[in-house]
Amino acid sequence: MASASLIRVRGVVQGVGFRPFVYRIACELGLAGWVLNGEEGVVIHVEGGEPLLAKFLDRLKAEAPPAARIVSVDVAPVEMAGFGQFTIKESERASRPTVRISPDLPVCAECLQELSTTGDRRHQYPYINCTNCGPRYTVILGLPYDRPNTTMKHWPFDAYCDREYHDPANRRFHAQPVACPQCGPHYYLRIGAETIRGDERVVRETVALLRAGKIVAIKGLGGYHLACDARHSAAVLAMRERKFRKEKPFAVMVETAAAAQKLVNLSADALELLTSIARPIVLAPAKVILEGIAPDNRELGIMLPYAPLQHMLFSAGAPQVLVMTSANRSSEPIAYEDGDAFERLGGIADAFLVGERPIARRVDDSVARAGALGPAILRRSRGYAPGAVASFPLDAKASRPILALGADLKNTVTLVVERQAFVSQHVGDLDHYDAFRAFEETIRDLMTMYEVRWEDTLLVHDTHPEYRSTVYGLRLPAAERLPVQHHRAHVASVLAERGAWEERVLGISFDGTGFGDDGSIWGGEVFVGSLASGFERMAHLRQAALPGGDAAAQYPVQAAAGFLAQVDELPSLGEPPFSFPGRYQTAKQLVEKNVRTFRTTSVGRLFDSAAALLGFTREITFEGQAAMWVEHLAHEGRNTDAYPFPFVDGELDFRPLLLAVAVDRVKVRPREEIARAFQRAVARSVVGVVRSLSGKHGVSTVVLSGGVFQNEMLLEDVRAMLAGSPLQIWTNHAVPTNDGGISLGQAAVAALQSLAG
Repeated sequence: MASASLIRVRGVVQGVGFRPFVYRIACELGLAGWVLNGEEGVVIHVEGGEPLLAKFLDRLKAEAPPAARIVSVDVAPVEMAGFGQFTIKESERASRPTVRISPDLPVCAECLQELSTTGDRRHQYPYINCTNCGPRYTVILGLPYDRPNTTMKHWPFDAYCDREYHDPANRRFHAQPVACPQCGPHYYLRIGAETIRGDERVVRETVALLRAGKIVAIKGLGGYHLACDARHSAAVLAMRERKFRKEKPFAVMVETAAAAQKLVNLSADALELLTSIARPIVLAPAKVILEGIAPDNRELGIMLPYAPLQHMLFSAGAPQVLVMTSANRSSEPIAYEDGDAFERLGGIADAFLVGERPIARRVDDSVARAGALGPAILRRSRGYAPGAVASFPLDAKASRPILALGADLKNTVTLVVERQAFVSQHVGDLDHYDAFRAFEETIRDLMTMYEVRWEDTLLVHDTHPEYRSTVYGLRLPAAERLPVQHHRAHVASVLAERGAWEERVLGISFDGTGFGDDGSIWGGEVFVGSLASGFERMAHLRQAALPGGDAAAQYPVQAAAGFLAQVDELPSLGEPPFSFPGRYQTAKQLVEKNVRTFRTTSVGRLFDSAAALLGFTREITFEGQAAMWVEHLAHEGRNTDAYPFPFVDGELDFRPLLLAVAVDRVKVRPREEIARAFQRAVARSVVGVVRSLSGKHGVSTVVLSGGVFQNEMLLEDVRAMLAGSPLQIWTNHAVPTNDGGISLGQAAVAALQSLAG
């Protein structure tokens, strides 16, 4: 007996070959009807015998294209319309879009085969793509995802591409960015006033420049990279000097996973990350030292080529290991518009390899690690953004859009539309003018893309009254505003990822800085509660003085002056092995006079204090550098006992810990052993808090979040110390545990407060 169904498929189902896939299985089963892109996903009307309709549904779920991510399939019976065949209809528009946009996809094996095949129409064509691969988020100008709504709208199909695009049997059927050398964009090479054209020629010329030790700005999917030979020490040094990037590690690109395994130790999980469809930069322990690439760091950030052009460079003989770093000066956002790139990178790059296709929005490379407690994303961008990372439990009354502005460091923005939380790509640090402009652009982009009106929007911001994101948010014409405390947002981000809306947890949030309820600088906080009930602060690091406030984050000795002011019987820090600069004495005087001195519970600053005692007495050149240096030292030390770090009356008392570090330094104990004992002390303190408070408050789930928990050794130690415990330990996986996850947590707290209200 024949019947008809209306099927709505939600998830990442546009721009990934889903409609052609639906068309093919419907035709194979002899079913009639249609499929189209709607605002919420893909809509299907299908008619036929009931056994065939059941088989159609089974195949729809089981055989979806590799890049598709089905979240839900809703099926409802409808009246038969008597269609004679199955067709693909034009996209419909009726209300605000809520579809999940596909991230950019790496070039597929079939396109790579064509790319390298002499005589193929797209042989050595750098913009080759199909429904299974290629740009998505970086070319979309609006929804639904159709060619007129992409940056390819200026290149009409030639007859060949038009036939492929309209042929249901072809894998380029309805592939929106499809092009060929006859009708599509190209690359050109700009060296000074000279412009060289021809896709194959410019690739060869670029390879020659790289092999000669030159720096080339290369336009990619979401912006420009600065590339050079990673084994050419003079080129690497020049890159550092011109970018003003003194010590922060560079990422490198190699052609294959086998080549990566020669440079780093890749676990099975790390290899899976490296070769995943997101193609992130993966941090892994280095096997070899590449001079100047990752100073004082045991890990190397490595990635595989994901764009056709990158494969073409390696095939043409590019150096086997390429520095592939964001094209910017230190801390600025990545350059993605050609004119801006020429202006900002003119003093850095010796040449520019420029693609004619415009980039709709800047999207950095993502950074990830196969962590001790599962995969961890340190920077969520290309390959992941702007995928929805949570479905919020909002009722109709509380279903207004929510815009969460995130933090000022490692900023991301989250927009919740019809229960779907869309987390933006990494924006950056908002104290830099260009990053703040990118922040504004990202907000406009999301609001425009999903057609959200300010008068409908609940806006969420950090409680810090001087955050740039907060000040900006207070000027926006939102319907309502809600402040959310920084460290509660960290804990909330983990629960939102997991959809654990009612789960009562012990939440530990350790980071560098965040505005506390009492107006002091928090950063070592312990909460009990849930998203539904709220989080109550139960414990924290003992308060210390922070001379100079935020400036102490730049100078470890300045943080040390504040923390050590409370340590009795401290050895003389003016004698060897201590060689503190004058800034330490100046900061110490500020503490003694209580001038420009703040109160803090920051575990991040505790790590900085330990780094100063261990010999890191200069200014840091990138965020978290001193703490990373301590972890690096600790990996070289013996697995020694932990220093004392007691948990007493709701406080983690750092005084015995720092005294032990100072005493052992005077005794000239190896710094590596001291660092290891310090690391173990912090881990043991976390475990002590967990064991003390989880039973007392009847919770069986522990959440660890905040930038300090990027410390892989800390997580490994905590996991080992809690081995055999019935407690569940949750960390971030879908968003960064650093401030890049704050916006999701803010949105989750706001959503549940709105629902409770």
